[in-house]
Amino acid sequence: MSNRNHYIPIFSLLIGIIFCYACAKQSSPMGGPKDEDPPVLLSSNPKDQSLNTKPENVTLVFDEYIKTENPQRNVIITPSLDKSKMEFLALKNELRIKIGQELEDSTTYVFNFQKSIQDISESNPSENLKLVFSTGDMIDSLRFIGKVAYIFPQKTPDMEDVIVGLYRIEDDTMDVFSDPPYYLTQTDSAGNFEITNIKAGKYRAYAWHDANNTSKAEDKSEPYGFIADTINIMKDVAGSYFNLYKGDLSEFKINRTTAIGSTFDVVLSKYPAKLTVTHPDLGKSLFYRINEKNIRFYHTTLRDDSTQVSLSLRDSVGFGVDTTFYASFMSSDRRSENLTPTMDKNKEFISNIKTSISFNKPIKDIVYDSLFIQYDSASYINIKPEYLSFKDSSLRATILMDIPVLDSIQKTSFQFYASDSTFIDIEDQINEKAIKTTFSRQDPENLADEVTGKVMAEEWPILVQLLSKDGTIIRETVLEQDQQTYSFKKIKAGEYMVRAIIDRNKNGQWDPGNYIERRQPEPVYYYFDNENMSYNILLRGKWTNQNINILPSPASGILQVTTDNTPTDTIPKEQNSAEGL
Repeated sequence: MSNRNHYIPIFSLLIGIIFCYACAKQSSPMGGPKDEDPPVLLSSNPKDQSLNTKPENVTLVFDEYIKTENPQRNVIITPSLDKSKMEFLALKNELRIKIGQELEDSTTYVFNFQKSIQDISESNPSENLKLVFSTGDMIDSLRFIGKVAYIFPQKTPDMEDVIVGLYRIEDDTMDVFSDPPYYLTQTDSAGNFEITNIKAGKYRAYAWHDANNTSKAEDKSEPYGFIADTINIMKDVAGSYFNLYKGDLSEFKINRTTAIGSTFDVVLSKYPAKLTVTHPDLGKSLFYRINEKNIRFYHTTLRDDSTQVSLSLRDSVGFGVDTTFYASFMSSDRRSENLTPTMDKNKEFISNIKTSISFNKPIKDIVYDSLFIQYDSASYINIKPEYLSFKDSSLRATILMDIPVLDSIQKTSFQFYASDSTFIDIEDQINEKAIKTTFSRQDPENLADEVTGKVMAEEWPILVQLLSKDGTIIRETVLEQDQQTYSFKKIKAGEYMVRAIIDRNKNGQWDPGNYIERRQPEPVYYYFDNENMSYNILLRGKWTNQNINILPSPASGILQVTTDNTPTDTIPKEQNSAEGL
């Protein structure tokens, strides 16, 4: 009996500890109907819309136990505060926030909690919860409203991490790439946004996809957009629009030059969008190739000597390098790089076999005797020199082929054949293996007769591109001054898209903008089927698709400024929305 009595107090103590732990532990209640109600705010300190308050801590009290979902990321605070100095603590039915920094005088602060506060049982988020207070004697109430879209629509629109930010004009050393904005908000799933409680003043406006949650844009990896003009917010501003695009603004430079065996390399900081080499023997004895960030020069006769070469480079955003250097070509026993061919992926044709072969080095010679098209065991089409051309005569690395096939040949399968040693590069290396690929003649019954329409723009030239569903360019045409009608004929049945690019610099391709020069990207417009809410066009065999008209979508800027403090939604239903692709 004495031993039993000895253990009774210990047992009672354990029961008490377990009971206290259960009371203190925030856990989901057992049994009963599923809780579908979000937490309801009962009170806050400071109170919403408070004036002349400069709290060091913020406390919110709810009607049930709560938890937080990544508040450092999901709570949006304007003007911006350094969240690394802040602490968020969910304790029972309270959220306690330690601000950890001095607040500005005469400033309206907004804590937008989005979906960061949830009930502890079913994770129901408290939505549209904001706390607004001012360190001065008034609440700023101006708004900046608009929409964000990707200049190239996405199949799966990713607007979850898109941020819109305002920078005060007096903070002239700060921008979207260096510092978080003064005011910011997140877009909804359709790209719409609203920044509230803004102080009257002048601002610079940006939008970007903040994938790494730094509240700054990464120009090398994250799409961004900007409004070139200063925004004067003296009234509510509605109708702002941002087009997101990628534009690498890092320094464009030559990292180094060096002799490699009998070749000479120029290594760049990034890939050049445009390159011009000036030398009297270019294409005769001096050749070059581009591989990523590397330009390699070859000389067929010069050894243990150097020659002066001029180089003009431009990157995708227009930054340039113009230089002259001496390229050295040394004698070397180093083995030359193998010649590697790559055939174009398109393996179908209508009347002519149009294809290309790309090589990793410039081609010096072609042996035509071993180059032909075979369509049965004893029948061939000899490939003649006039069927071939270099895409770039100075590079000589891509060979374009346009091989006619007579209608009298009643075959559907044709094999391209180039034996080994058919192609010889400038280092006398050859293709070591035969190149074989089969082309299929398309059945005329499976070809759409035509897709045609107008580009309703008034800026030229216009590149009109027919795209496959995955975005591959199938056909392209150029509309010159005052032309609006485009046409593509004899197209394989299937689903396509059509887009138009305003080629402002007339270089035959789309070019991004340059934030530093305040230059917007070249406009891109897509055909959009409003009835089916789709960018896709269905082409059927023997059909003609007419009136596939492309309307301009909004440019980055302000479409309307309201005249009072209660703006209406002025965003048009644009074609370039990322929805519906």
